[in-house]
Amino acid sequence: MADKTTYSISELAKEFDVTTRSVRFYEDQGLLKPARRGQTRIFSSKDRVRLKLILRGKRMGFSLAETKELFDLWDETLTGNEKQLLKMLAILDNKRAHLEQQKNDIAQAEMEMETAETRCREALAELQKRKESQTEQPSSEKAGA
Repeated sequence: MADKTTYSISELAKEFDVTTRSVRFYEDQGLLKPARRGQTRIFSSKDRVRLKLILRGKRMGFSLAETKELFDLWDETLTGNEKQLLKMLAILDNKRAHLEQQKNDIAQAEMEMETAETRCREALAELQKRKESQTEQPSSEKAGA
């Protein structure tokens, strides 16, 4: 499908496994700019690449505002520029720091869960020992009587 020069909304939605409503939403947000033939949207190869980048950015945690800002910087020149690349690096650094914090938070939560699980298992074992000793006591008292 990459050899085509224009695409319908349903072709793009199918190719990228999104709904046509999602494609229209990205258009409403100014991220895609299809041509129109009457009521029909005609998406270009550029729109197709942008949709691919939008979805990639989404997977990496980019907000639509961040993606739009990068697209706008790209549109200032035909080949992108230092400002765009620096912005992209700043966003990536921010996302990486956020992921590292999430990994640390997950590791902390796992340690707390392990500690809680250990305490629960110890308390349960203690309760079961007491229960066993209480059920054994009456029979030993009967034997001694």
